[in-house]
Amino acid sequence: MLWGSTATFLVIARATGRLVGRLAAPRERVLIVGRASARTRLAHSLACDPGAQIEVVGFLPLEDERRTESDWGGRSRRRRTLTFDDLSVVVRELAVDRVLLIPTSADNDTMLEAVRRTTALGVKVSIVPRLLEVVGSAVEFDTVGGVTVLGVRRVGLTRSSRAMKRAMDILGASVSLLCIAPLGLLVAIAIKLDCPGPVFFRQRRVGRGGRVFDMIKFRSMVDGAEAQRAALASLNESDGIFKLTADPRLTRVGRLLRRASIDELPQLINVLRGDMSLVGPRPLVMDEDRLVEGRHRDRLHLAPGITGPWQVLGPSRPPLSEMVKTDYLYAANWSLWSDVKILVRTLLHMGGLRGV
Repeated sequence: MLWGSTATFLVIARATGRLVGRLAAPRERVLIVGRASARTRLAHSLACDPGAQIEVVGFLPLEDERRTESDWGGRSRRRRTLTFDDLSVVVRELAVDRVLLIPTSADNDTMLEAVRRTTALGVKVSIVPRLLEVVGSAVEFDTVGGVTVLGVRRVGLTRSSRAMKRAMDILGASVSLLCIAPLGLLVAIAIKLDCPGPVFFRQRRVGRGGRVFDMIKFRSMVDGAEAQRAALASLNESDGIFKLTADPRLTRVGRLLRRASIDELPQLINVLRGDMSLVGPRPLVMDEDRLVEGRHRDRLHLAPGITGPWQVLGPSRPPLSEMVKTDYLYAANWSLWSDVKILVRTLLHMGGLRGV
């Protein structure tokens, strides 16, 4: 009883403490320093994280690059080129709390000088190495012959990890299907009464190892919606993935199913079959999968998931290039605890009727 009550209290107390801290603390004002393309990618990643108490207030180049005061929020109309030498002025004018440094092709001395000058201003400094785009957090410090090095584990799951993940999938899918059976019956009746056509929608998706399977969902669109996709291509709101916020093909019941993410529930059958997992990379259609190249194809080491790291990023949907990078890092850094956290965040999204 003591161990059980202590564990429960710690979980509740930590969650409450973090919530109070997020609500009470002001948003951290961040200045991003690096190349233009790298700054844009990092700012987009920060914006996609709803839990990040961060406000990106400006950008600066680390090396020579033509920038103007209008790029960092300066109120002066006098236009001039800004460089890293203007860091102290920008930090003071924008009340910066933290500087994110993105390394470039500059030599080590330039980077060390940048760190020294930034810390001298009394603000927090964080370095975002390009290496993390490939290995994520799956690194550990090691010593080889007296030399400190970073160790990186291989992409993919060990045999024991795969067995644990599969056991969680079978248990979770079985219990969930039993619990939602009455709801599924009501949804099936509503779909049939609302619009002619089948209850379920099947679509070919690419799974683990490139194997193609039929993904099952409750039908939320009019029958034959796939044939209308080409005519709506000009309205696509995402890069690489077909996405419409107000899709005209949605039925009345379908809009409700989408909003509560109930249309995804039949995928639990795919989980029991072994085609999918509760948590994993996004299952792409074949046209989207052909656009994924290079190391990002390592995302296929894991079975696609009903939910995943891309599902809990918030209401905005990143482009395909960012989504597959997120999936790759998930596969490279998999842990059972990360799956549990994603499942909890997914349930919170569904409870808030924000869809996933």
